[in-house]
Amino acid sequence: MSDYRFCPQCAAPLARVAQMEDGGEKQRLRCPACGWTHWNNPTPVLAAVIQYDDRILLARNAAWTHKMYALITGFMEAGETPQEGIAREIAEETSLQAEELNLIGVYDFQRMNQVIIAYHARCSGAVRLSPELVDYKLFAYDQVRCWPAGTGYALADWLRSRGHQPQFMDLPPRT
Repeated sequence: MSDYRFCPQCAAPLARVAQMEDGGEKQRLRCPACGWTHWNNPTPVLAAVIQYDDRILLARNAAWTHKMYALITGFMEAGETPQEGIAREIAEETSLQAEELNLIGVYDFQRMNQVIIAYHARCSGAVRLSPELVDYKLFAYDQVRCWPAGTGYALADWLRSRGHQPQFMDLPPRT
């Protein structure tokens, strides 16, 4: 559920407690000393299907053990709109400028307790990757393969909206 072990208000150990709330009984981490509750709400994550030189740009994260390529993603920061956030992430990670942004949809990614807000971004400029990324590839629309999870569904939805039938790959086993 969470890595929280102690209350951030009074430092007492947290306990997993079931309690009635709107919508029924919920089990949450609660502080028996001061009553603080860890709500464990999902984190908003932004994602972009980048259209660049009439192809799809996918990138590989330096931390990934598998040679997977995926959408550009990042966390939304306080004080910015989702559109501002994804334009910032695209610029930070690829040096590209978003010329046009259109919402594709909102997707759950429960394994990471995230809600993904996905955009189509038509971009221009020269690609220069941040240290977070080790490589990128450009894919023709009919050659890109989607993955059966969060951002892969966003890519599939965007392809369908452009008249392409998405092809899905199997994910490598998690290590």
